[in-house]
Amino acid sequence: MVVEPVPDAPAAVVDLPDERALVLADVHAGIEAGLRREGVEVPSQADDRRAAIEALLDRTTPDRVVIVGDLGHTIGSPERAERAEILDIVETVTDRVPLTLLKGNHDGEIESVFGDREAVTITGGDGIRLGDVGFAHGHTWPAPDVLRAETICIGHEHPVVRLEDDVGGARKERVWLRGRLDPTPFEDHFGDECPPIDGELVVCPAFNDLSGGTWINVAGQSFLSPFLPGGLVSGDAYLLNGTRLGPYERV
Repeated sequence: MVVEPVPDAPAAVVDLPDERALVLADVHAGIEAGLRREGVEVPSQADDRRAAIEALLDRTTPDRVVIVGDLGHTIGSPERAERAEILDIVETVTDRVPLTLLKGNHDGEIESVFGDREAVTITGGDGIRLGDVGFAHGHTWPAPDVLRAETICIGHEHPVVRLEDDVGGARKERVWLRGRLDPTPFEDHFGDECPPIDGELVVCPAFNDLSGGTWINVAGQSFLSPFLPGGLVSGDAYLLNGTRLGPYERV
């Protein structure tokens, strides 16, 4: 696999031509403040998230970290606790390696927090291509150059499954989705300007388990991305521990 999930973690490593990248999606720093505004009291897990990222850096020894959108949670300008957590994460990463952030729909004004740092690259949500791997957040159509890649990684969906045991108990589990990229939705969108498409699509689980998700096996749920589910052909779901659940439509 070009994109290799880190066992038991919502993260992956990608071997690029000249470097090894640690890939995270949907960190949603400061989410607890947003939940409080909605009337849900949740203790801050900012220290745990930073420690988890630090542990992944130790474990995978990357040359770069790529965050596939939604580092922050507030759609506008981050404030107070969220700003502090974003800065803490950025400093934790850039003390060791460069950071590339693809802006997600929750990262609208994130440049105001750390956009002037030399070790940071911020790109649009339509993505960036690094070698044979394209990265895009997933809330909008990927750039044509991203679609030409052999493998495309997106976030945004936070895919999760509902698993039930023999006595009726249920739990939520984050999953990876992987499958062939179907060119049809992109041909419909781009028309004659659509690039040749013949790659794999990887939908990353959310790093932040508090951020909700798209239930892939619960009736009445729908995808968020404009090119899903149509753009994912014969997609399989995988738990964070690597267990293959089979075709995601039939989990």
